[in-house]
Amino acid sequence: MSQKDYYEILGVSRNATQDEIKKAYRRLARKYHPDVNKDEPNTEAMFKEVNEAYEVLSDPDKRRNYDMYGSAKGGPAFGNAGDFGGFGNFESAFGDVFGMFFGDWQRNTGGAKTSAQRGSDLSLEMTVDFEEAVFGADKEVEIARLVSCDTCSGSGVKAGTSPEICSSCNGMGEIRSEQRTVFGTFIRTAPCTKCKGAGKIITNPCDDCNGQGRKPVHEKIKVEVPAGIDNGMTLKLSGKGEAGIRGGRAGDLYVMINVSPHSIFERQGNNLFCHYPITFPQAALGTEVQIPTLEGFETLKIPAGTQTGSTFKLRSKGVPSLRNHVRGDIIIQAVIETPHKLTDRQKELLYELARELGHDVPEESSGGILGRIKDAFGAK
Repeated sequence: MSQKDYYEILGVSRNATQDEIKKAYRRLARKYHPDVNKDEPNTEAMFKEVNEAYEVLSDPDKRRNYDMYGSAKGGPAFGNAGDFGGFGNFESAFGDVFGMFFGDWQRNTGGAKTSAQRGSDLSLEMTVDFEEAVFGADKEVEIARLVSCDTCSGSGVKAGTSPEICSSCNGMGEIRSEQRTVFGTFIRTAPCTKCKGAGKIITNPCDDCNGQGRKPVHEKIKVEVPAGIDNGMTLKLSGKGEAGIRGGRAGDLYVMINVSPHSIFERQGNNLFCHYPITFPQAALGTEVQIPTLEGFETLKIPAGTQTGSTFKLRSKGVPSLRNHVRGDIIIQAVIETPHKLTDRQKELLYELARELGHDVPEESSGGILGRIKDAFGAK
């Protein structure tokens, strides 16, 4: 578990929006930037902490894992969002820092900007049975997505031909202008309108994908549902989204899990809860009953004198934890059933029991409880 509270570092609530997080980061980055506050001894350390917090909370995947596991790395069923810390993955945050000083000016790091674009993420919902959520299952989903064209290997170019270098940007894919500042040389860039940022122009497009480098398919994808997953949780399948453009990496597929309700059990965390009806004689005298579990029946001893609402546990018969696979319990609540119809003999026995216990239960011959109420208030 992380020892740092990134929300506290940025001074925002756990429900903060991305705009609120970005505003807080820009304010603190300006305050602690080493080149702005050179006289403060802890400026650099604070700037690193602020950057680290923003790097996690500004990324939806890392933030989701951090909120769930206390770490941006993620849990066993949700992939790995990668290591972080210090200036480890500084590029996007760095752009935000200098963006607040110089608008959309970017620092000159040399070299051309790549024209590759990451593919879009996809999402869908999948319903699983209650038992599949508890024990895990291998499922299949069919999705429509764009995949890299195998004819041109994603280049969009017809076999035997090559794209031409864009004459407007000389293959850079962008039009640049420079500005020198105390922080170094910054370059303002805009995508080339002629080649649309590709740096090259396809004059002989691939026949199969019409020069797009991608084509639509319907595909069946295997989804490994981990044991212990709960309703509303989301699985991330890396690289199963849309194919990237011009060599960019594929997007991801997010599968939101809907768990069908069980006819007997209600899930409460990793425990399973159920009501179990018993008769008055069973509760009073004690008995043994067969309790259903997800793996068969278990014998449970009901002690004499059990009251309605009393609870009992079948240990390690519940739902396994996603973290350590330790199973919860089944919690049984005893509910004493009152019979709706009694024979004359059954009534006679109950009246006799009531008298033996010293309970004042009026018999039908005396007019019952309604008659006694009328007598008490002088009703006619």
